[in-house]
Amino acid sequence: MILKSIVLGALGLAVAGSVFVRLAPIDLPLIQSYLYAFGPGNHEWRNGYQVVRELEDPIAAYEALDAIIMATPRTTRAEGVQGAYVTRSVLWGFPDVTTLYAGPDNTIDGGHGPMLRIEGRAVYGVSDMGVNKTRITDWLAQLDGDTPTQ
Repeated sequence: MILKSIVLGALGLAVAGSVFVRLAPIDLPLIQSYLYAFGPGNHEWRNGYQVVRELEDPIAAYEALDAIIMATPRTTRAEGVQGAYVTRSVLWGFPDVTTLYAGPDNTIDGGHGPMLRIEGRAVYGVSDMGVNKTRITDWLAQLDGDTPTQ
């Protein structure tokens, strides 16, 4: 009887957690306040990944990436924030936020030409288990005309 109660309680918590993760609002302005524009290159940390490329025409790359991103399963544009997307995991629906920027150099070290920056980060937790890096790498491979890894 006690084991049955424990199992049912754990199942109830799992369902409640899944509902919360799927329905809780995402504070995009707060997430964007964490953005840190590194210089050109690939930059990885525990719950995210950022790629910065110096390009002659970052706007064209932005438009092409937007189409690639929007063709990704479980991905939607974030409401009210230009260049922001939410991709949810298959099973639990954990959200990851991706931001896309194209324009003049806005990096911390400056001195670069026009650039394209794409950054993905987990909304919950301290680790994204590499999914943002994989997703962004695949999107950039598609942009470059290479075969994506997924």
